[in-house]
Amino acid sequence: MRARPDLYFGVGRDSPELPTEVLQRVVRDALHHGDGTHGRISVEIGSDLCFTVEDDRRRSVDEQGRPLPGFYDSLLDRERCVPAAAAALSVVTVVEVRLDGLGYRQELAGTKPTGDWEEFPAHEPDGTRVTFWLDPSYCGDGEAIAWALRPEELHEDTCEARPSFTAFPIHDRRPGDGDGDGAANAHSGAGLGAPAAGPAGERASLLVRPRGERRGGDTQRAEP
Repeated sequence: MRARPDLYFGVGRDSPELPTEVLQRVVRDALHHGDGTHGRISVEIGSDLCFTVEDDRRRSVDEQGRPLPGFYDSLLDRERCVPAAAAALSVVTVVEVRLDGLGYRQELAGTKPTGDWEEFPAHEPDGTRVTFWLDPSYCGDGEAIAWALRPEELHEDTCEARPSFTAFPIHDRRPGDGDGDGAANAHSGAGLGAPAAGPAGERASLLVRPRGERRGGDTQRAEP
């Protein structure tokens, strides 16, 4: 995966678009269920090379009701290759799976677990939350997730999911870039519970633009 990231993310290692493409493909994987429906997701960008995607997809379980072991016996689901590919490009990945009131958490270095699963009480609905810290030595100096992620870009031409639109929160917690609009933008959507308001400078919007580029409109809905 590290040798040919274009096979999973559509761009090569030297492309400045690689961090953004990784995020987009992980979001697309979480949003589109195998049965042709949309899931409920939430996205958080923690820094230029760190992001979290949370979804409501229920994990396959074993006879004890625990998550089936995934890649390298980790919590990375074998039925979902894109998150595993993103983990391969990351220095650290943290996977959390919630099932029937119990949570499972594991940290990975690349795709390899650094230890066993940890269990914790889970008071939220079933789902998965994965945080990726992309490898800066792999992505290259100065590369970053663009401030340009549009929800409608997450739908492919072949998407037939219903309902006909979906909206989800994207919380960009990077500091503002000095143009005066660093305060959180109000938004609405059908995503999972949004994080509480963060410190000044947080962006919480369905529309994230590149540094230096701004366009009106805080909320957009994705069309299949």
